[in-house]
Amino acid sequence: MKINVKDLALDTSIVKAGEQILLSGVLYTARDAAHLRLIKMLDEGVKMPFELQNSAIYYCGPSPARPGNVIGACGPTTSARMDIFTPRMLKEGVKILIGKGARKDFVIDSIKENKAVYLTATGGIAALLSKTVKKAEVIAFEDLVPEAIRKLEVEDMPLIVAIDSKGISIFDIL
Repeated sequence: MKINVKDLALDTSIVKAGEQILLSGVLYTARDAAHLRLIKMLDEGVKMPFELQNSAIYYCGPSPARPGNVIGACGPTTSARMDIFTPRMLKEGVKILIGKGARKDFVIDSIKENKAVYLTATGGIAALLSKTVKKAEVIAFEDLVPEAIRKLEVEDMPLIVAIDSKGISIFDIL
């Protein structure tokens, strides 16, 4: 099933745990260090580097792009490292999370409460995923180098719905 980020963010109930999708649209990369800064900015009331409402965050720290490519390998990182930040990010309006691996129960509860969705990419296919990125630009925290926040425009990124908006998790099903 092909899905646009905007459509999914507006109605996360259109996908169910276990479904394979091809996602297109705008994603923002953010890993541990970027999340820590975002939370501090929220606490201090500082303007965010991107609109959190109905956004999609990809837990990814891409490698440098080779000449002629828009991005280097860009596979998902372990999502559990972002668990402590996730409920706050969802409360602020983030609707789509993308990473790999299981999430803690309190994160699943927050996904359900905020009608969000957690998508997973298969580990080890970072080079393939980079081919779905059509544009990439650093928009914040450039000093974090691979962990800087990037705006990515992706087309048909292959993902699996890992936790749906009802809190059903493929990690409990498997």
